[in-house]
Parts: sequence; structure tokens; C-alpha cells
Amino acid sequence: MSHAVRKPGASEQQVVAWLPEEWRARMTEWGEPAFRAQQIFQWIHKQGVLDVEHMSNLSRPLRARLLEHGLRSPLVEEMVRRSADGTRKLLLRLDDGLAIECVMIPRAHLQDLHDEDEEDDEDEGTSEQERAERPVTLCISTQVGCAMGCVFCASGQAGLKRGLGAHEVIAQFLHARRHLDAGERIKNIVFMGMGEPLHHYTETARTIRLLTHPAGAGLSPRRITVSTVGLIRGIQKLGEDFGGKIGLAISLHAPDHATRSSIIPMNESQPLAELVEALRRYPLPKRRRITIEYTLIAGVNDQVAHARRLVQALRGLPIKVNLIPMNPIAASSLRAPEQQAVEAFRRELAQLRVSCSVRATRGDDVDAACGQLALNAPAPGAGSRSLRDQLLSGHGS
Repeated sequence: MSHAVRKPGASEQQVVAWLPEEWRARMTEWGEPAFRAQQIFQWIHKQGVLDVEHMSNLSRPLRARLLEHGLRSPLVEEMVRRSADGTRKLLLRLDDGLAIECVMIPRAHLQDLHDEDEEDDEDEGTSEQERAERPVTLCISTQVGCAMGCVFCASGQAGLKRGLGAHEVIAQFLHARRHLDAGERIKNIVFMGMGEPLHHYTETARTIRLLTHPAGAGLSPRRITVSTVGLIRGIQKLGEDFGGKIGLAISLHAPDHATRSSIIPMNESQPLAELVEALRRYPLPKRRRITIEYTLIAGVNDQVAHARRLVQALRGLPIKVNLIPMNPIAASSLRAPEQQAVEAFRRELAQLRVSCSVRATRGDDVDAACGQLALNAPAPGAGSRSLRDQLLSGHGS
């Protein structure tokens, strides 16, 4: 299967991902007042409205023109599964018939996915109402499948079908907001769903600009975390374009080159030593840390000696380590270590004065836990055939 990322074409449906300045240019072209651009952008990104018939302060001719130019949702909600712990997984169908998933995680799991540093507590300008709301972390996807091939991940084992356009990524956020419980608010975004966010950097960067624009959702950049297997050029660009304000999570999973290459094929082209140097150059603000994601796999990377080598490899970096006992996937016989091995690994890191937590398994009863996305999404008319099977066989597009 080819690993080339298909860049979205000049589809008019991409109007969902236009920034205010692009809307203003189009309003000028259409002979509309400039303020219409702000109104449209706010309808989409602040109000979450993608049906032009509900944009009540726009003229009927303008609404008709927006519809003609493809202003509608690029996704159809096919299924929403709710875990016993409150986690919600949305199965969303794309226009070409492929499916993606995003996951809403309530506050109880917040510390595991978005471990807040000191400055994250300084919510300047936050209203009392917003402080009273219960935060939800949204885990969004950037690709259908993934080209990185990590052996412990369902998406990676399924392979890459295509990358998502920014309009398809931002639409996950817009749809997820409709499934908030009373008193909840999406406060954190983690690019940790299906796919490698830095594999098609332009679309990820545009999505971040949409999410953080003050005329839209207005999320704080420090509430957004991009998780990457370690694409060095993408890390550099993210630091340059956003001044280091975007949180960085590295799917490291091994303390040395040989072990990492055995479970993450991309390590051969993005060597661990070069990745660590790229992390040293990332313009991280004071009091912020890089999250090191480390999936513990029995007999592969779970020994105390691995913990010691991990600390040595990352010495001098401002880090926090998130240990993730491997969640079972159908594509692999690998498994998590026993609980005592997990605790021994954590204890060794703590003794070496490394900030560390063990990610609690959440949403596994609806296949929404880390590494499980893309396993059980049946295609229309495909019966019980899994999304993973579709991707592996090349069907569904």
C-alpha cells in the first residue's frame, strides 16, 4: 500500500476550513459587505452551525450562494458509543465512504491526556461560568488509518488510506460539541486519534489556527497538544509557526534505537538520537514540558533496565512520561505487562526524579482506548466487516 499522503484538492467543500481573511476576500468578490465574513465564520466556528438555513442574519441569496459553494458538514455521524465511564466515541462517515473516529474524554481522564503544567492553571480572562464548567478533552483524527506502522496500534496496522483536509478535522470538533453533557465544555484538544498529525502538516496547522481563532472557538494554544511519532521536520515547523505554544507529545515507546525500530518502523528514517536533538531545539515556554508517551509491551520494552536507559536518553529535557499499558488490538498478539511490571517501571522513573503517570484505561468497552481506534467501524453494506479490514484490502474509497 502506498504511503503517499493525498492532499485535499480544491474542493469547494473546503469552505468549512476558510479563515476570516479568506472569507473577506470572497465577500469582496461576491459584492457582499465585509462584515458578512465575520458573521459566516462565527456561525461555523463559534456556533457550530453548518446548515446555511439556520444562519438567520444572512440574506437568502447569500445563503443560497454558500450552499452552492459547498457549505455543509463534510461528515455524517453514523454512530455514537458511550462508555460506562462517560467516554464517548463518534464514528463519522466521510463523503468518499471512508470512516474516522474521534473520542470525547471527561475530566476524570483529563490529567492522563493533557497533564497541565503550572501556567495552564492561569486561565486569564476566563469567566466564572467557564470555570464552573466540567472540562472535556477531545481526541481527534487527522488521517484515515496511518502510515507509521506502529505494531501496537490498530490504525498503524491498518495502514494509510488518505489524509484528512482541515475541513474534515475541524468538523470533528464541531460535531463533538453537540454531544456534550450539561455543564461540559471542550477545553482541551489532543491530536492523538487516527493518523500522524505532522505527516501532512499544512492541514494540521490550519486546523489549529481555526480552533484558536478568537472569532471562533477561541481555544488557548496551550490547551492543544499534537502527538507525533517523531517527524523531525514537522516538529521544527510546529515550533516555528506557533512559537512553541502548542503542546508536544512524542510517541517514543522505547529507550534505544534498536528497540524502537522493532516496534516503530519510522525510527529508521527519523532516528531516536536526531529526534531527541529536535526536542532540545523546540521553543518550549518556561514551566512547560514535553510529554513522552511510552506504551509498555510485555517482553519488549517493559524492564527496569529500559526505564534507566529512557532517563539517560532524555537527560536534560523538560519532560513528563505517560506510561500506557498496551491495549489489546486484533491485529497483534502483543500484550501489556503484568501490573507489577508496570509499577516497577513507574517506580524506577520516580526514583530517578522523572515526572511520571500511568494512563488509566478509559473507553475500552467501546474500543476507544489508546491504540484501539479503527477496529470496529463497519462500512455501509459491509455487515460486520471492520474498518481495519477495509483499509488493509484497499476497499472503501
